[in-house]
Amino acid sequence: MDSEIEIAREEGDSKGRYLAVVDGYEAEMTYSRLGARAIIIYHTGVPEALRGRGVGEAMVRRGVEDARAEGRKIVPLCPFAKAQIDRHPEWQDVLQRKC
Repeated sequence: MDSEIEIAREEGDSKGRYLAVVDGYEAEMTYSRLGARAIIIYHTGVPEALRGRGVGEAMVRRGVEDARAEGRKIVPLCPFAKAQIDRHPEWQDVLQRKC
């Protein structure tokens, strides 16, 4: 399903979020910037009505794609984001190994 999920991104000076609205329900993944070269993903929230539909994974995928495009690394403090990145070996290149 995640090819059908539209994800918006909002980023301020120090924080940002990815937002997906599916069937009237809002899911988000929030992060903080760690300097200019990394982000810390600290929360992924998906309403019960959207669970199991790939919405959370789609937001993490978008974060990985954006990190690659922008030359950033990701520190996944959010357990869900960490599990998704661990589950996808092809995403390991954006994982920051040390803070």
